[in-house]
Amino acid sequence: MPTHKELEVWKQAIEPAKFVYELTATFPPFELYGLTSQMRRSAVSIASNIAEGAARATDKEFIHFLHITSGSIAELDTQYILAKELQFTEALIALETSIERVRKMTVGLIKYLKVKQ
Repeated sequence: MPTHKELEVWKQAIEPAKFVYELTATFPPFELYGLTSQMRRSAVSIASNIAEGAARATDKEFIHFLHITSGSIAELDTQYILAKELQFTEALIALETSIERVRKMTVGLIKYLKVKQ
């Protein structure tokens, strides 16, 4: 099994985290411990869970962490929608595209690993 740094899904998962840090830097200061913190944690956990799963001994364990990754992707997507609704930011198409790309890649990797078992 390759290390997490060799996985394309992990490389792509770094992108939304970078976008989120840039985006949340523009949020109102009163959101520092609210939506800003929550979005940053969700974004970072996407790549982190892929890395942790890749380091596990079995594909079954890896799949478990990929499911957690899927949950973090859904969290970040929800938080981003809320930030747009609250008008903290204009729509950031790059973030939306990045979230969707990582979601699709994660689902694809889960399917691949399940068939491989």
